[in-house]
Amino acid sequence: MSESIEHIKTLIVGSGPAGYTAAIYASRADLKPVLYTGMEPGGQLTTTTEVDNFPGYPEGIDGPTMMVQLQQQAERFGTDVRIGMVTSVTLSDQVGGVHKVTVDGTKEITADTVIISTGATAKYLGLPSEQRLRGGGVSACAVCDGFFYKGQDVAIVGAGDTAAEEASYLANICSKVTMLVRKGEMRASKAMQHRVNSIKNIDIRYFTEIDEVLGDMVVEGIRVVNNQTGVKEEIAITGLFIAIGHKPNTDIFKGQLEMDEAGYLITEGKSTKTNKPGVFASGDVQDKEYRQAVTAAGTGCMAALDAERYLASVEH
Repeated sequence: MSESIEHIKTLIVGSGPAGYTAAIYASRADLKPVLYTGMEPGGQLTTTTEVDNFPGYPEGIDGPTMMVQLQQQAERFGTDVRIGMVTSVTLSDQVGGVHKVTVDGTKEITADTVIISTGATAKYLGLPSEQRLRGGGVSACAVCDGFFYKGQDVAIVGAGDTAAEEASYLANICSKVTMLVRKGEMRASKAMQHRVNSIKNIDIRYFTEIDEVLGDMVVEGIRVVNNQTGVKEEIAITGLFIAIGHKPNTDIFKGQLEMDEAGYLITEGKSTKTNKPGVFASGDVQDKEYRQAVTAAGTGCMAALDAERYLASVEH
């Protein structure tokens, strides 16, 4: 344990677009924010090669570069960016109360306000060939990366509403979409099932799983296996989209903050307020609908403004 416990005004947990935008606004409001990056500095965007849908970058920008620039912008206004992972929290129920936080299992900190921007992690299949080709044709976001496969053949794995929505999105851009469903039916709502079934260039394969992603540097195809018959087949594609869900990074807040059944933090109305005074949530940790860098940044701004107003109301 550290000898003296550090006290800070505003603690930001997480370093994606939400965390860094919160830091830019908080530091400009003189909240003297300290930001802990977490295990993956820069968040999910660091696994994205090209970001073409963030306003203000007409030429596009690669994810890691964008996150470095956001960090530099936050630091320019005085944000203290630290490498480290928040491992446990004790959040106060009192208005004006102090929140206790442990970093890396050893360092203790207290904070007047906490902005949670820990994000969500896309679930992958876990195949070595899939992990090797992430960023080389394997993606977990059709809306982000679909455009790169205009007029090409792609495949998507998943059976829920998100997978069905992404398959229909891809069908508008790509020449053919092969949809791989592990079971004999989809989990998606009937409306979404009707939509994908009515689209001519979507080929749904039931009882089908990926055996291996083919290609050295980029995706060239997939070997699939029928899990009923064991029959294998190779399909030539250039893009593979994984749509089997996301897991919000909220385990350390369980039992303290209100969450939905999937673990996403619940915020009050259109604000970023959680059920604990002085604790705010922004970015994908509280958003399973949009999951875009620009919307995450928007809620990061909101969280900093909510924190500033909260502190002003407590201090006066």
